[in-house]
Amino acid sequence: MSNNHISLPAKLINGGVAGLIGVTCVFPIDLAKTRLQNQRNGQRTYTSMMDCLIKTVRSEGYFGMYRGAAVNLTLVTPEKAIKLAANDLFRTYLSKNGKGLNILGEMLAGCGAGLCQVIVTTPMEMLKIQLQDAGRLAAQQRLILPPCSTTKIVASNPVLSRAYNVSPATASRPVSATQIAKDLFHSQGFRGLYKGLGATILRDVPFSVIYFPLFAHLNKLGQNSVDGKVSFVHSFLSGCIAGSVAAVAVNPCDVIKTRFQSLHRGANEEAYSGIVDCARRIWRNEGPSAFLKGSGCRALVIAPLFGIAQVIYFVGVGEFVLGFSHFEVY
Repeated sequence: MSNNHISLPAKLINGGVAGLIGVTCVFPIDLAKTRLQNQRNGQRTYTSMMDCLIKTVRSEGYFGMYRGAAVNLTLVTPEKAIKLAANDLFRTYLSKNGKGLNILGEMLAGCGAGLCQVIVTTPMEMLKIQLQDAGRLAAQQRLILPPCSTTKIVASNPVLSRAYNVSPATASRPVSATQIAKDLFHSQGFRGLYKGLGATILRDVPFSVIYFPLFAHLNKLGQNSVDGKVSFVHSFLSGCIAGSVAAVAVNPCDVIKTRFQSLHRGANEEAYSGIVDCARRIWRNEGPSAFLKGSGCRALVIAPLFGIAQVIYFVGVGEFVLGFSHFEVY
């Protein structure tokens, strides 16, 4: 059987396995990124990534660092499968004449992959952000309120407000992703789960346009002159470098997306009416440096995530599972 016939299912398996392994490894850093990005000036609960992780473990336990991991692990398989497979399929389609892709073709393939993945990414990020940020809001309440006080965490959706109106004693209680999804669906239908779709596109399309061509060129530098193969280490490092560059480049869009998708907020934290309003308020109230919040964490998340993803993808785990070929690492 030709590779053309088996490529799609194999690529979907590769993308799914890569997503599961990568997310499991870097999720605590992703949680720190979300909490740092949602902090406003004058209300800093965490001073750095390490401070955030240490305080999270102290107040919420080790598994507090994995808040939202379940929904991410559930949906990251189709998300990464779609992203990696779509890019490969677009590259194949755009190079049907047998010639290699030029930089424009590579960027178009990446753009197509980014547009395809948001179908899964938007609801996944929507639910994940609510769960990840719950601990920050609880910690903020503990800092500003006496133990016997009761306050309300403001939710932009009235149906969701009952899930977030808590006292400091119960603020750290995990909120169910299933319950959040049900509340959103019952109050707004699928539109509620896709809040922030535009912001997600604004982040993921430029990311893919930068990442995939950069990775392809970096990876090509490591090709063996004899058989054209690329080593395990070189693919991993190429994925790490390309992922870091793309992640930092689109971090301003990621900050906007994180803020815009947050359904609940702490005391004196503003709500946003749209993407432009969000960007304008962040710039006006917090300055341009606010758009780089969490950029270090995001680079640390994306680098190994895509390094692992590309290794799994190029090693050919999917092909091995389907019995069409044996993978090799060298």
